[in-house]
Order: sequence, then structure tokens, then C-alpha cells
Amino acid sequence: MRRKIIPYNPILKERARKMRNNPTKAEKLLWLYLKKKQALGYDFDRQRPIDNYIVDFYCKDLMLAIEVDGDSHIGNEEKDKKRTNKLNSHGVTVLRFDNDLVLYDTQKVLTEIKNWIRKKQQAQSKVPFGEGI
Repeated sequence: MRRKIIPYNPILKERARKMRNNPTKAEKLLWLYLKKKQALGYDFDRQRPIDNYIVDFYCKDLMLAIEVDGDSHIGNEEKDKKRTNKLNSHGVTVLRFDNDLVLYDTQKVLTEIKNWIRKKQQAQSKVPFGEGI
């Protein structure tokens, strides 16, 4: 199955690079568990431009974005909702985790991510022969 190519705003490429070089503590911690295909064998990118947004972590094969929400998201719930809806319109699922949850209950976050991946794998394996090709 071919990956869907989602366009992005090229202006965001440099900003994403800067963000990769200056991660928050929570992003840095979560990256330790997502890099090198540690999440059930799936490859994640950090600070990936998609459309007019930059997502914290993204897996192309799963079309899964993971967002780590820090203080900058407080009071911006509507903006986040609009962003999530736009990403969903491209077929991207967004999982959001609070900074503190990532920092203080990392195992819970990893369990949620892995459970989501397993559900996705099960759903994909139930596709009848000939469909989804």
C-alpha cells in the first residue's frame, strides 16, 4: 500500500528544524521511546510539517501525529481543535498528551500510543481481500 503524500508549507521547514534542535523536556523524553522504530516497529519523525502546521511527532505509515501540549496550548483549545480537524481532513489521526503526563507518567503515554497502534493494526488486518489495495 502506498503512503499518502500530504503537502506542507515549505516556509515551515526551517522553523521545524529549529524546533527539532530545541525540544521541550517532554518532547525530548518522548522521543527517547519513539525513535529508532521502538514503538512497535514504526518510524516516527520529529517536528514534521504537514499542511500549514508542524506536528511534534509523525508516523507516515500510520498517518499518526502525536502532540505534546505545554503551556502554549492553555487558552488555545479552539485553535488546537481547528488544527486537529484540518489534520483529520488529510487522514491524519492526532493523539494529544499534556506535558506533565509525558514527564510524570511516561508509561501511561506509551501504553496509549501502543494501544492505538495495535487497534490500527487489527483494523487493517480485517480489510477484506482486494480492498484497500
